[in-house]
Amino acid sequence: MKIHTAMPAGLKPFYREELLLAKKEFDKKHYQQSWRHLERAHILGQPYPLAHTAVHWKMLGFGIKIKNSKEIIGQLPRLLFGGVKSFVGKIPVGNTGGANVPPLLSMEIPEDLLLIINRSKNL
Repeated sequence: MKIHTAMPAGLKPFYREELLLAKKEFDKKHYQQSWRHLERAHILGQPYPLAHTAVHWKMLGFGIKIKNSKEIIGQLPRLLFGGVKSFVGKIPVGNTGGANVPPLLSMEIPEDLLLIINRSKNL
């Protein structure tokens, strides 16, 4: 079992960029594009407890702002257990993190993100 704590330095800029793009798109009321960037940030941050939890907070905030009760309710257990699962290395790899997907479902990681993840491991 691999215990993760801190996100690798080579991955942080990509994670932060996805969160920044999510905010920019949200501010322009481009909610679908904003959500896509939150999902991408989730994939990048998922193995790391703090980053993983932070994305779920952002997803909860998104749900609150657009008044989506399914997302609000769906984020609560993810907030409680996501970071713990990251800490012990038991995450559903590639899961996009929203209430629209089962929380334990592993998913295919988009190729561009997989490349970023693999490069960050070699730094």
